[in-house]
Amino acid sequence: MSESVKERVIAIIAEQAVLDPGDITPDSTLESLGIDSLGLVEAIFAIEEAFDISVPFNANSPSESKFDISSVDAMIVAVEKLIADQRG
Repeated sequence: MSESVKERVIAIIAEQAVLDPGDITPDSTLESLGIDSLGLVEAIFAIEEAFDISVPFNANSPSESKFDISSVDAMIVAVEKLIADQRG
């Protein structure tokens, strides 16, 4: 896992949760961090902008999306996969 991707995703999530990045662990869930659906959408937009990727996420049906939001670590892995897929 690329440290810079991990650090940037954690920083984005921390900003949405109004927490210090050091308070976020890989196994944290967005719910446990107090991030609601609006915060999730804002985090997704910020991730897309930060990494110049398109995240396959449907805010109306998050459980049916192909972007895993089950934990911070799952999101980091998903972002890394999207970056790798984009590079071909």
